[in-house]
Amino acid sequence: MRILVVEDEKKVASFIKRGLEEEGFEVDLAHDGEEGLNLALAGTYDLILMDIMLPKKDGLTVIKEMREQGGQTPVLCLTAKDGVESIVAGLDSGSDDYLTKPFAFAELLARVRALLRRGSKDRGAEINFADLRLDPVAHKVWRSNKEIDLTAKEYALLEYFMRNPNQILTRTMIAEHVWDYSFDSFTNIIDVYVNYLRKKIDRDFERKLIHTVRGVGYVLKEE
Repeated sequence: MRILVVEDEKKVASFIKRGLEEEGFEVDLAHDGEEGLNLALAGTYDLILMDIMLPKKDGLTVIKEMREQGGQTPVLCLTAKDGVESIVAGLDSGSDDYLTKPFAFAELLARVRALLRRGSKDRGAEINFADLRLDPVAHKVWRSNKEIDLTAKEYALLEYFMRNPNQILTRTMIAEHVWDYSFDSFTNIIDVYVNYLRKKIDRDFERKLIHTVRGVGYVLKEE
């Protein structure tokens, strides 16, 4: 799952990014309201963490404009203000929850998981393909009811495949969704990780699910 963090305090943003990545999430950062709004509208995110006090455009304005332009991504507000009026303003602007600074990362993670669970049913529900089953909230994967132990990056790669079955995914597409947008998609790191994933998902099973499309990319399909 991919999360956008809009936070102008770079140390705080880095702390949140590192913690979420350790939990298996893909994280993009924005350090002002204008950049945050542009990314929110241009990218496909499962959740946005939005600081309220931002340069160029405050967080409440960003949320309001995003909602006015049709953005439905759940938003968790991060605010140094804990007054009732501030909380109400945040919720009225279109946010889904709030967390007052300073906060413990464990609490942030609990709020993140709660929002993801009650978000889009398609995003929160288990994903099934053939005999593969993926739980996007618990970050667990099974094949034929056997749990498969994956690294965070392997999990993110498989989730992308399972959300786009029977579709050819180019290396550039994989790079943009599983790695940072700036990732050099022409290195062999994607091929390496696909091979790692194949060993865990396909090697012990007669029916193979991950297939190479020569010169293009990969596809998750039944033979």
